[in-house]
Amino acid sequence: MSPCPGSRPSEAEAFLADPRSHGGAAVERIDTHISALFLAGDRVFKLKKPIRLPFLDFSTLAARKAACEAELEINRRATPDLYLGVRALTRAPTGGLELDGKGEAVDWVVEMRRFDQDTLFDRLARRGELDRERCNALTEAIAAFHRVAPVRGDRGGRAGLDWTIATNRLSMLAHVQEQGGVPAILPVDGVEDLARLSFAALERYSLRLEARRAAGLVRQCHGDLHLGNICLWQGRPALFDAIEFSEDIACIDVIYDLAFLLMDLDHRGARRQANWVMNHYLDLTADFAGMAPMPLYLSCRAGVRAHVCATMAAGAQGAERDRLAADARSYLAAARTYLEPAAPCLLAVGGLSGSGKSRMGRELAPFLAVPGAAVVRSDSLRKHLMGVPIGEKLGPAGYEPEVTERTYQRLYDTCAALLADGRAAVADAVFAKPEQREAIERVAKAAGVRFDGLWLEAPAELSKVRIAERKANVSDATPQVLERQLSYDLGAIAWTRIDSSPPKDVTLAAGRAALGV
Repeated sequence: MSPCPGSRPSEAEAFLADPRSHGGAAVERIDTHISALFLAGDRVFKLKKPIRLPFLDFSTLAARKAACEAELEINRRATPDLYLGVRALTRAPTGGLELDGKGEAVDWVVEMRRFDQDTLFDRLARRGELDRERCNALTEAIAAFHRVAPVRGDRGGRAGLDWTIATNRLSMLAHVQEQGGVPAILPVDGVEDLARLSFAALERYSLRLEARRAAGLVRQCHGDLHLGNICLWQGRPALFDAIEFSEDIACIDVIYDLAFLLMDLDHRGARRQANWVMNHYLDLTADFAGMAPMPLYLSCRAGVRAHVCATMAAGAQGAERDRLAADARSYLAAARTYLEPAAPCLLAVGGLSGSGKSRMGRELAPFLAVPGAAVVRSDSLRKHLMGVPIGEKLGPAGYEPEVTERTYQRLYDTCAALLADGRAAVADAVFAKPEQREAIERVAKAAGVRFDGLWLEAPAELSKVRIAERKANVSDATPQVLERQLSYDLGAIAWTRIDSSPPKDVTLAAGRAALGV
């Protein structure tokens, strides 16, 4: 890290830290490794630090101004109400500084509305307040942001990940030497081993990465989508602090963007929530092909956090340095582990409407892969085939036999593709016909992977109550639909039968026992 010369940056910091600059309001300062934020009253002023790193250069006034303007533009796409504008710190006639005066610009800041820090998602996670409804709302905000993000076919792909791996390595190697008698933060062997394995993984996934880039799935994304950059604003999840200083970091595959959040949740011990987010994103987008490079994506994201924590540790002292250094080593170890995913497998969960099969599949998924097996739901696939959002109801035409046949074929094909890519899958459908159950079993057999089939059943009256109580559910099933299903000839069911009428945790325990997980 190399600061630019002169005292002006510290002068800017002193001005922004002074309550007199904010009408007497008390000022709270928050530092990241590249910015200083000054919170006063209902406003936040974000100052770029005059530093140079392998992945950014804020060492000139012009560069900091451009970064502030770019930050305003990209973040307004996600949360326009939070970002108010770019303000100049100018030389006052008295010799001090002022905001937007007539004197020369000394520095530039981004002005934001202040939000309640307790609504930051990293704090919600620590308090155990990331329930499924909140995770779904967050996922929908991310998917909407990705949907309108500018396509950047000139970035990403194989070259993009090559740059990321090389930059991670270079940034981490800056912290493998003892400094003035203070122990090294990261082990050099661990850093080099991670780079070697990452480049090898890149070779395996390079064709898929290039295909996705060509398909328009590399976009100008958030780039830094961890829990600390998400808050609740007006009761809804809001993304902020997107990367503005590097197209290499921001212009990436949409799934790689999502992977930062998945890694962050998983590393905090919230794999269940990471699984919810990943599979709701798949429900919304049907982007199952993006699961192929997920191990590398998660690893690269953990590598980013490793070198960021190491950089922050290098500038800290005492217990704070020790904490950040331990975090850096923990992320380095996680980055290595993500590159060794479990062997793929296929789980099929069937049952009549209201039996709890979708919940069972969703809750078993994180026991099968990291952060979870991809759940392939017939309800979602049917709506994608019909070209309607998953939250909309389909009319009778959506349930014609020909559509149902196409839906199941899409489910078989999607599961087969996931297994071929080395990813675990959960097939979630009614599977009322013996030939449907036989077909999904053949998918696993053809891939040479383990297959498990679970059949959930509950008393009809209980299932009807569950159906009637559903909210924001992709399924269009009604109690009347269940009545028709009850007349089906299901044939012999060889899958493990599970009574789903007991409490949810009891039913899930039965599913885990059946799989031995």
